[in-house]
Amino acid sequence: MAKSASTTLDKSSLDLSVALRTPKQIAWAKFRSNKLGLISGFTVLFFLFLAYGAPLVTKIFGVDPNTLYLEELNNIGLPDGNYGGISTQHLFGIEPGAGRDVFAMLLYGSRISFSVAIITSITTISFGMVVGITAGYFRGRVDAVIGRFSDFLFAFPSFFMIIALSIPLVERVESLGIAKENGARLTVLIIFFVFFGWPGFARLIRSQALSLRERDFIMSAQAQGASNWRIITKEMLPNLWPTAIVFLSLSLPGYLAAEAVFSFLGVGINPPASTFGLVLSDAIVYWRTDPTYLVIPCLMLITIVLALNLFGDAVRDALDSKGDR
Repeated sequence: MAKSASTTLDKSSLDLSVALRTPKQIAWAKFRSNKLGLISGFTVLFFLFLAYGAPLVTKIFGVDPNTLYLEELNNIGLPDGNYGGISTQHLFGIEPGAGRDVFAMLLYGSRISFSVAIITSITTISFGMVVGITAGYFRGRVDAVIGRFSDFLFAFPSFFMIIALSIPLVERVESLGIAKENGARLTVLIIFFVFFGWPGFARLIRSQALSLRERDFIMSAQAQGASNWRIITKEMLPNLWPTAIVFLSLSLPGYLAAEAVFSFLGVGINPPASTFGLVLSDAIVYWRTDPTYLVIPCLMLITIVLALNLFGDAVRDALDSKGDR
């Protein structure tokens, strides 16, 4: 009898300890149990460290992205040695023609790509959150106007619009003195990404805001005379952050890959700066004579995008309160 009472007490204590966990603790426990998510998360952190610590990392290895190692090239401009000139000094080899260190180029290029993806994702989420909550909470004419404007943006062929309008807008940004050369190109690219990216997230937030507006705690706050500002910031916004976090983790790889694509097409930054798109654009010229120069940037880009996608899936699963994991 005593043993049975003890067992019941232990179970009650266990149930109580589980019940007392906060949503953050539950999400963190679910994320930690996802081994693939942890590995992908550490992989993303590793590449972020390499990207934003590029000056330190390249200094440790004794290379520089702007130094021309012409002595490492043969008489036809190709790297000496096997596998594109890979050695202990040049881990990823030498760039054919110009003679720059590929490892240093990719580190500095990934920093640009990560910056574009992070800035674009945060700006898109911020603007989409404001617009989506406004449309879902106030409804009526406000919702109708925002909905029709977002439908108008969805009708635009964004890919071709970015290619067609990038050069005129870059010249306009440069004439206004906002930014110069590659800075102007990146500014225009980010503006385009945000302009065509916020409607999708705003529509997602709008649907959730419409649902939250009918919940008892929102109606109770309205009955007590709470202002719209307080209801939105104190009641609705905390319930929408998980969606924003998931969208952030899933949009980063998309924008990073998009930046590479547009740089590959000549819409992004120009040499002597480098990103994945520029390196791959140059590498396809040498794919027969120096395939390593094409393979290494491809593998690095694929690894980063795959790690970001897997990390985003793990975050989504951890924040999904209705999941069975």
